[in-house]
Amino acid sequence: MAPLPMERRPIVISGPSGVGKGTLCQRLLNTYPGTFATTVSHTTRKPRPGEVEGSDYYFVSRDKFELLIAQGTFIEFAEFNGNLYGTSKQTVIDQTTGGSVVLLDIEMEGVKQLKAEESKADSQMKPRFVFVRPPSLEALEARLRGRGTEDEGSIQRRLAQAKTELAYAETGVHDIIVINDDLDKAFQDLVAFIFNQSRLPAPVEN
Repeated sequence: MAPLPMERRPIVISGPSGVGKGTLCQRLLNTYPGTFATTVSHTTRKPRPGEVEGSDYYFVSRDKFELLIAQGTFIEFAEFNGNLYGTSKQTVIDQTTGGSVVLLDIEMEGVKQLKAEESKADSQMKPRFVFVRPPSLEALEARLRGRGTEDEGSIQRRLAQAKTELAYAETGVHDIIVINDDLDKAFQDLVAFIFNQSRLPAPVEN
């Protein structure tokens, strides 16, 4: 199948936990309604209170998830805290052909999988890769502690993972690195990259 249109190639946004990826994605959705969309991932974890099947996640068993892997359903998948998470290729294609630019908030292992897929001659995705980094590890630690949702062990694991992700980003695998020191500036840098690197119409804020 042909690659997705240049102006609507997915935007892969990655970076350490707590760096503000989700905030930036949500701001894109709110500021430019009708331009961007997110996908609903599959997961093997149990639903949390208030989560809705098909809206928050597609909740499946591990056996079903592994079958979907074997069938080539996912453009990327990873295991976190004993649960599997994956992004469906067809979901991205459907939303893109429907006119949206898909935003993918994906961890490092998923980026590696997408990079491997991108190198294939018949790859459809050809996504653009954005890495959001904190101004420093100290600033990231302060953000993680400020959330008040992590115990000390979790914070240390996330910081160790952040060091690995920062080192990976330094290898030049991403199209741009956005430093989230000031949220407004980081958002402006992200918007400039997305619209300047495509044939999307000039952005009009909501």
